[in-house]
Amino acid sequence: MKKAILIILVGMFVLGGCATMSEQSKTKKGAVYGAAGGAAAGAVLGQIIGGDTEGTLIGAAAGAAIGGAGGAGVGHMMDKQEAEMREALATSEAVAVRREGELLALTFKGDVTFDYDSDVVRPGLYTEIDRIAEIMIRYPQTVILVEGHTDSTGSEEYNQDLSERRAASVATLLVERGVQESRIRVIGYGESQPVATNETADGRRLNRRVEIRIDPETQR
Repeated sequence: MKKAILIILVGMFVLGGCATMSEQSKTKKGAVYGAAGGAAAGAVLGQIIGGDTEGTLIGAAAGAAIGGAGGAGVGHMMDKQEAEMREALATSEAVAVRREGELLALTFKGDVTFDYDSDVVRPGLYTEIDRIAEIMIRYPQTVILVEGHTDSTGSEEYNQDLSERRAASVATLLVERGVQESRIRVIGYGESQPVATNETADGRRLNRRVEIRIDPETQR
């Protein structure tokens, strides 16, 4: 009976935190996620050590406090990095910044970043890449996924290869500017993940892109 009550209490804690997500900043969201995870882990540890309901509740409370503080720190770090990226790229016509939960995403527009059928980044983009790399270096507690995408023009095999080469080109420029290679993963998706229709010129233009996703290392 005591265990059943405990499970209900922990469940109420987690659901209660999630219910307020839409009203909170990214930093507060991180705190809630961290507290929920910490409470669950602490409850398990408390039960193992204490062997009773009291020990479990104490463990849950301690875990919630520690996890909440850690989650808030991650959210604050990503908030700061987002603000710096937006400021650094405010005038860029080639790179767009957006937030996806705790992730930070940058989109390099293909027609501006590369010449037709080329995987060589245009030198005009080097200023933006310099700024992006400087910010990434200041936040080493993140991991970086560089993704290549194409439209559906041409063969699927060719598009897959082109997407991989374009993503690798962007990643190489980041490494040359001091971003640790161990933080970076490169992947090509070819034409498999369009963001618009390939039936129009505008849609195909949007689908030709390289995206960088910056992920708090603690989520890995």
